Amino acid sequence: MEKARVSETTQYLKSVPNATALETAKLVQLIVLDAVKAGASDIHIEPWETSIAVRLRLMGVLTELVHLPSELLDRIAGRLKVMANLVSYQTDLPQEGHVVASADTAGVELRISVFPTVRGEKIVVRIFDPRNRTFELSSLGFEEDTLKAFVHLIDRPNGLILLTGPTGSGKTTAIYSALCHLVHRAGPTISISTVEDPVEFNLPMISQAQINPAREFTYPIALRSLMRQDPQVIMIGEIRDPETASIAVQAGLTGHLVISTIHSGSTAGVFARLINMDIEPFLLASSITGVVGLRLIRKNCQYCSAPYEPDPALLRLVPAETVESAYFRRGAGCSECLHTGYGGRTALTEMLVVNEALRDSVVQKLPTRALQQVAMDQGMHTLWQTGLRRVMNGELPLEELLRVVALE
Repeated sequence: MEKARVSETTQYLKSVPNATALETAKLVQLIVLDAVKAGASDIHIEPWETSIAVRLRLMGVLTELVHLPSELLDRIAGRLKVMANLVSYQTDLPQEGHVVASADTAGVELRISVFPTVRGEKIVVRIFDPRNRTFELSSLGFEEDTLKAFVHLIDRPNGLILLTGPTGSGKTTAIYSALCHLVHRAGPTISISTVEDPVEFNLPMISQAQINPAREFTYPIALRSLMRQDPQVIMIGEIRDPETASIAVQAGLTGHLVISTIHSGSTAGVFARLINMDIEPFLLASSITGVVGLRLIRKNCQYCSAPYEPDPALLRLVPAETVESAYFRRGAGCSECLHTGYGGRTALTEMLVVNEALRDSVVQKLPTRALQQVAMDQGMHTLWQTGLRRVMNGELPLEELLRVVALE
């Protein structure tokens, strides 16, 4: 990152004689401004051995913004706690809060998490910029055939659609885009309700609820009540426990369209995860209509990408017959991409559509690897296959694919 050119924080630090003369409110404001300008999703403010490291998560990867004197930690933590209406004198327990968009936050909403460590409090600020967030299915970066299959599933009147992938892989954005598609298609004739933890964006014409375990408003309690609200479409933020899983499966079987996320090691592994939650295989086979595996991957910067030759050891991972025709490219780094070599992210998908062959395999309790093979035999393209096609086309370097997707 060209700190001298793009970092307002660095310029401000150079303009004051010492740490005592710093205005804490202005320093925090400039850190947020730099993060928003760079397009960061998170700010990490963490006490290290001799300094406070301020890092930005850009396109999924942490990048250093600046290092601050350690004595500023309490002042910075105190300022962020005041902004988020947290208990400023409490330093030995985790706290979470929300900051509404204002001029002080560069027009974005902030979710603040404070966590005590042995060196002091670590603060992570999640950035939500409603101005730049549109939930359009066409902007997700899905492959054309995957998008067509996904739209077909969400246009059905019932069934359970599950999305799986690590934190920050675009699952919520994909679900919000699906809900907005349904609103656009059906308008006021459709009833859509969500139960989330937390609600990340307010969506038009959709009833959104946020669970509050401290008040015993949990996913199961919220969903049981919601079923009496005459919903047609139900979005569940995450299936975490057997009770939530059971309600989701039953709702999918009884005429509702249910969309949710679940953590699993692989797309096909979702079935084993739910069976471990004591859901009968025949119920899963009848209710689940599709599973989408998602990852976000960085694309080459369009301004500085150039042909390159991957390391010979990595080339051995690529089918020999495709190497000669491959168009390998990688970003060199320039001012447009803040010297990262990358220009934004796109989605890698693995679309498992549950058909008759998959249903039979699930009922038979076939192991995950066998289910994966059945899905591939039925036409599913894996994350690795999808990513490799994009590497061949010069959209991203081979090293980036290997960073995001484990070799099969």
